[in-house]
Amino acid sequence: MKLVDTHAHISFPQFDSDRERIIRQIEDDTISLLVEIGTNAEDSERAFRTVKGLRNAFFSAGVHPHDSSGLDKYGLLKLESLLLSDKAVAVGEIGLDFFRNLSPVEDQIRAFKEQLELAARLDLPVVVHVREAYSEAYEMLKEFGHFKGVIHAFSADLEYAKMFVELGFFLGIGGPLTYKKNDELREVVREVSLDRLVCETDCPYLPPVPFRGKRNEPYYVGYVIEEIANQKGISPISCSESLLNNAMRVFSISL
Repeated sequence: MKLVDTHAHISFPQFDSDRERIIRQIEDDTISLLVEIGTNAEDSERAFRTVKGLRNAFFSAGVHPHDSSGLDKYGLLKLESLLLSDKAVAVGEIGLDFFRNLSPVEDQIRAFKEQLELAARLDLPVVVHVREAYSEAYEMLKEFGHFKGVIHAFSADLEYAKMFVELGFFLGIGGPLTYKKNDELREVVREVSLDRLVCETDCPYLPPVPFRGKRNEPYYVGYVIEEIANQKGISPISCSESLLNNAMRVFSISL
């Protein structure tokens, strides 16, 4: 089975004690493909340093909605310089989070717009974080148009799933798919075409069953792939190959 993690944070401090073990898993193809996701300018630079020597690992650079208030002209220039690397495959993690509002809504909207403009200028896909803001994020992406990318950790209903797919987006599916009460997400996975799904961990967060309450890591994406396969009624091996192809397609990666 191909293990593909399109949304990881192995450069975070939670992996300081065993990051080299995970890097070895990438080097020996235990992990077939990994995309390390930046959440602010400094973190995006760490993401780049983490993957720069790895054949099958790439990174994105962006400012998370929680950090939107800190995004200034200097930060945008820093992101742009990182995104010129041949290891950069997307702008992200960007978006809107009205659940916690750790940055004011107006700052989130400004930062999201500025980074969408950056992605358009560089012709890169986007990795979009959305929480309690699906309507607002959809309208902004629809207004920009001509984007491809991933709606990370998709958690809305089937109607929104179809709307984002119609815009050209892939849905990022992770550990919550395995949670007992998450029937809504399982319906989304059953009903949306497999060729519009990508698998992810969001490690160190959102671990799948049976690791809830523990630190997540890229290898655990196998549990997500198995549940996607179960919902689709296909073999995990076949499912994983399709998900690998999807990831390569959305991020324009050749392995």
